[in-house]
Amino acid sequence: MSGAHTLRQTEEAVSGKLQGLELDFRAMTAISNLYRVASSIRNHFEQTVLKEAELTWTAFVVLWVVWIWESIENRHVAEEAGITKGTLTGVAQTLEARGLILREIPATDRRRTVFSLTPEGRKLMTTLFPEFNREEQFVLSGLGERRLTELGESLRHVLQHLEKEGPERRASRGV
Repeated sequence: MSGAHTLRQTEEAVSGKLQGLELDFRAMTAISNLYRVASSIRNHFEQTVLKEAELTWTAFVVLWVVWIWESIENRHVAEEAGITKGTLTGVAQTLEARGLILREIPATDRRRTVFSLTPEGRKLMTTLFPEFNREEQFVLSGLGERRLTELGESLRHVLQHLEKEGPERRASRGV
């Protein structure tokens, strides 16, 4: 259970509230469950492996992005992490104070900020990520190999669809 109500209670309440409306309930259920699962997974990780490392989910994602790309501009870190530049500023200050990342402002363009991991940050990610992956395995352990592969492929398909078609769809809605 990720909220005050069980999944079944929520589904029954939603069904009652939306009865009679012309809706695609399969799409709604999939997105609703995706959101609830993502929230539950995030909470689980923050209460286990990330708590032990004294990191929030967002701080971990920022470290992950910088670890993968090695040297990356702040705007790209924010985009990759799915956060605003304002949120990144606060997270980066905390990570910098802990000695995990470096923020450099290139002399050629004082408006840019480039992040990289410190040796301590690289050491943390090298030891933390295998622990993180063990929790990923735990979370998905009931699926079996075939369903796990299908889940990964399905989610990848959704992401690729949004990357390809999403910008035009948002533009058509004036967003």
